[in-house]
This record gives sequence, C-alpha cells and structure tokens, in this order.
Amino acid sequence: MEKRIFRHSVRVPYAHVDQMGFVYYANYFVYFEMARAELLREAGMPYTDMEKRGVMLPVVTANCEYKKPAHFDDLLNIETRCTAINGTRLRIEYVITRGDNVIVTGYTEHICMSSEGKVLRPVPELKKLIHGTDI
Repeated sequence: MEKRIFRHSVRVPYAHVDQMGFVYYANYFVYFEMARAELLREAGMPYTDMEKRGVMLPVVTANCEYKKPAHFDDLLNIETRCTAINGTRLRIEYVITRGDNVIVTGYTEHICMSSEGKVLRPVPELKKLIHGTDI
C-alpha cells in the first residue's frame, strides 16, 4: 500500500536568509516542524489535541541533506510522509522543492512519550499518518 503524502507550502521570509542570501541551514528544521504540524492536523489529530491527551512526540533523530539553496521570497513546497511506525518510534520524511528542483531532503524520528516522560505505544490514530485510515 502506498504511503500517504501531505503537502505544505512556505514562502521564505527575509529573516530566514543568511548574508549570502541563502536560507540559513537550521531553518529547514523549522520548515520540517511546520510541515509536521500540518501533517498531524490534516490527519485529524492536531498536535495540541495529542498534547491534551498526554501524548508527546519528541524528536530523537533529525537529518537534512542540502541539495540546492533557497532564497528570500521563494515558494517552497514540502512533501511529508510518515514512512514507519515501529514500536514506540515513528519516522517522518520530508522533500522540499522549489518548482521542479529538490532543495532539501530529510527525516525526523520521534518517540511516543507521556507528558511525564514515560515511553508509550503510539496511539492508534497515528496509523492514519501512513495510509489515511485506521488500519
């Protein structure tokens, strides 16, 4: 079964570029987070609702591979997909493009955790992130 793809767009603000006019490298992790929040919202479980239920998704691994620079006022499109839920861990992958050009690829891995810091099994609704249904 094909993995569910979520899409989000970001217009690069001037504050996100460095002296060379490129998006500062750490800002791509901010874009990942923005897209991840939209992914959860589109799947019907906004992060704020998960937090109210006592479920947190802290990042335990973050990876970003830079292919081309992005600049002020570029419209970046972010494709996001949850590619795995294994035990208490889930992996979310990102592809950021400008038009037909791939700018950045990356992923984050998360642990399901209670607000008290206890590791949890993922809530069943997280399966919607992969296929769009409660499989």
